[in-house]
Amino acid sequence: MPPSSSHHSFDVLIVGSGLAGLSAALHLAPTHRVAVLTKRELNDGSSRWAQGGIAAVMAEGDSFESHVQDTLVAGAGLCDPVATRFVVEHAPENIRWLQQLGVPFSLEQGHLHLTREGGHSERRIVHATDATGAAVQDTLLKKVQATPNITLFEHHMLVDLITTTKLGLPGSRCVGLYALNEETDVVDTFSAPHTILATGGAGKVYLYTTNPDTATGDGIAAAWRAGCRVANMEFIQFHPTCLYHPEAKSFLISEAVRGEGGRLILPDGTRFMPAHDARAELAPRDVVARAIDFEMKKRGLDCVYLDISHQPKEFLLEHFPTIYARCLELGIDIAKRPIPVVPAAHYTCGGVVVDLAGRTDLGGLYAIGEASYTGLHGANRLASNSLLECMVYARAAATAIAAEQAVAAPALPFWDDSRVTDADECVVISHNWDELRRFMWDYVGIVRTNKRLERAAHRIDLLRSEIQEFYSSFHVTRDLLELRNLVQVADLIVRSAQSRHESRGLHFSRDYPQTEAAALPTILVPPAP
Repeated sequence: MPPSSSHHSFDVLIVGSGLAGLSAALHLAPTHRVAVLTKRELNDGSSRWAQGGIAAVMAEGDSFESHVQDTLVAGAGLCDPVATRFVVEHAPENIRWLQQLGVPFSLEQGHLHLTREGGHSERRIVHATDATGAAVQDTLLKKVQATPNITLFEHHMLVDLITTTKLGLPGSRCVGLYALNEETDVVDTFSAPHTILATGGAGKVYLYTTNPDTATGDGIAAAWRAGCRVANMEFIQFHPTCLYHPEAKSFLISEAVRGEGGRLILPDGTRFMPAHDARAELAPRDVVARAIDFEMKKRGLDCVYLDISHQPKEFLLEHFPTIYARCLELGIDIAKRPIPVVPAAHYTCGGVVVDLAGRTDLGGLYAIGEASYTGLHGANRLASNSLLECMVYARAAATAIAAEQAVAAPALPFWDDSRVTDADECVVISHNWDELRRFMWDYVGIVRTNKRLERAAHRIDLLRSEIQEFYSSFHVTRDLLELRNLVQVADLIVRSAQSRHESRGLHFSRDYPQTEAAALPTILVPPAP
């Protein structure tokens, strides 16, 4: 007899176990019973992949105003100035909080070692060598696992949010969620007056990405289906330098390599960035990614090269031990030869619309981290502002939840799959996944045209109807749920891109190469449920 569904009740549900989710859990745990759900293992999100660091004004001579201006410039006029200042001014206290938790940041003569990255006018990147995400994540995980009020649910995949509207009740609130328990293969019910989406971005919608396999836009898609607005989904940041090697999957070469003097060169050794931008290798990511894309297409290249071999081996081992070791495993000694690199989808600058406390349009529902649209990143994210945003909004959301009067959650129905059967041909899912990622790369990549976007929209419509039929007829699996979410996110990206008749930041259109005088975000409103 198959196992039956379970019902769980908590004060706060947090979906996602990256920096945003774990930070929020730790802030809430003293006063709330918290559940953290993650669809794979606790360590499988994007946070631990972050190499560079966390941007914060920590040095004499630097200022909040400078950090704000650097962010606004990188964001190409689309950053929300209030949100930007809010994040920047709360950076130092969050760095100190991580230090108190025991994160082993790199030090120099007893003080935080600060490095510089593209788009920053000062050295303000707090880091743990070149594996900052892993150092922060490991520290937080140990704290979370030792905190009694936090319950961890691994291998629990978000299926959908439960709202009062779906239940036919008055008001417009999120009261819980359904999650596929992969260990029992049944859908469990979770109820809570507060839910936080910390599910990360959607890089897996593209063929080449620096993101882990978990980055399938689950929170963005679920919030949209629940009635929340999303914004700026056309702005997908492509990291300029992903390691190009058949045995290397999604391994990025940190921005900090260019910050420490790395030069981008063609196969013949010619440096090309000065011809594209006066800031050369230290230009913002969108500029560097487009320059590499241009050179590769112009010359028919599979990749370009990033050369840091002029730095001593000792310097490289001290600053980039992870990158040095991984490249060496693949036969590339970066102290002697340049690193083959290509651009790859890296960061989702848009997401679920939230306020300064991470609140969405739906009562009781919050979104933080890469799943959200706060206005901080504008048309292009400034390097190392992402981990910072996770921490600032995790604390803000926790503070707002603690201040809100608890609302009793209604009785929630169990998931009903009595009318579905097991899928007979899962090959349909894998084929659709491959097709989606390939045409998104070809048609909705670094450089776009109206015709390419039209082709993508047409393919998405076909895929969506096929996947919805599959979803309605068969028992849900993680692969099916992720594909359903990716197709929804792809639709949001394409619709956003089609509505922007200009080139700005990460969105570059050959049909609209100019930049309009007025900078306006792209806000999509879901159909009424």
